[in-house]
Amino acid sequence: MVGVDRIEEESMTAVLSLADPELLARRDLTVDDVADLPEDLRYELVDGRLVLTPAPLPIHQNIGFYVMGALKENCPPDRYLSFDQSILVDSHNERRPDVVVLSAETANRSRIHAEDVFLVVEIISRSSKVIDREEKMKEYAKAGIPAYWIIDPLDEKVTFSRFSLEQDGNYHCRLRTTSRVRIAEPWPVTLDPSAWTSERDWLDGIARPDR
Repeated sequence: MVGVDRIEEESMTAVLSLADPELLARRDLTVDDVADLPEDLRYELVDGRLVLTPAPLPIHQNIGFYVMGALKENCPPDRYLSFDQSILVDSHNERRPDVVVLSAETANRSRIHAEDVFLVVEIISRSSKVIDREEKMKEYAKAGIPAYWIIDPLDEKVTFSRFSLEQDGNYHCRLRTTSRVRIAEPWPVTLDPSAWTSERDWLDGIARPDR
């Protein structure tokens, strides 16, 4: 498995220096209050709280790029793909999924309203494991986003899970796999978690000791 605790801590220390301490102390922030934060500040707005997020590992980023490439292959002209995109869930919540499928008509905005989103993809890190599987799942479902994919590179094998929003207002898991798979929604897409596992394990094998 990838050991990321020290790296995430160092990244968090760096982003803390960019944030206003007064904003970090507040619990009543709205999306308008954080609209002018520095563009290079990684954050999410959670129930009125400014939550800073550490920079991900390269394998996390690469899996995101692989997913983007797979989705782009058959992407229809009325849809658009984005990476690390701000999503306005409501006035006190703003999330940043790793990959987003949105309406092409809204792609000229820096923050996208949830009603214009068709798919969100979250790639789990050590700091987001519970958040991605529980908190965000509830928020995205409440916002009406039709599809949610979770990719977990921390499992023994990298795991891809596909959730669909059903009539009861909740996400239901329609697929969970560690192997190469071809799926039909939101359009034909081929993903290869087994290749991602091989790449992750190769990186683990050549990793230098922490300094």
